[in-house]
Amino acid sequence: MIKMVVEVWKKPEMTDEQFRERWLVEHGALVRKHAKAMGFVRYIQSHKRVSPEIEAFGEGRGWKRPPDGLTEVWWESEEAMQAAFATPEGQEASRLLQADEEQFIYPPKISAFLADEEVIFDYTAA
Repeated sequence: MIKMVVEVWKKPEMTDEQFRERWLVEHGALVRKHAKAMGFVRYIQSHKRVSPEIEAFGEGRGWKRPPDGLTEVWWESEEAMQAAFATPEGQEASRLLQADEEQFIYPPKISAFLADEEVIFDYTAA
């Protein structure tokens, strides 16, 4: 499996609550609708929580301000991702998702990358 990780930033004029609702409910449903055309096998949204402790921790290390959230999208393989993107259905789904994203995210701050997960430990595993 391979995944894409995306830093998600809300439009400056949106409140945190407006952004969360728009991204989670409306965009989430649209992604679910087009998942097969895009070849997605898993989709996760991580919404930022306010935490004075973590904010102080990051500031103490000189870190930049965090994004408003992260999206993780999984495909079976890089080849499966490329194949889905090459189909007319995948291209149309991508166009529709982008048009929707432009309603609530701030594109100049967005970044994305493909990633391989390397589990160092997992104390939650049975």
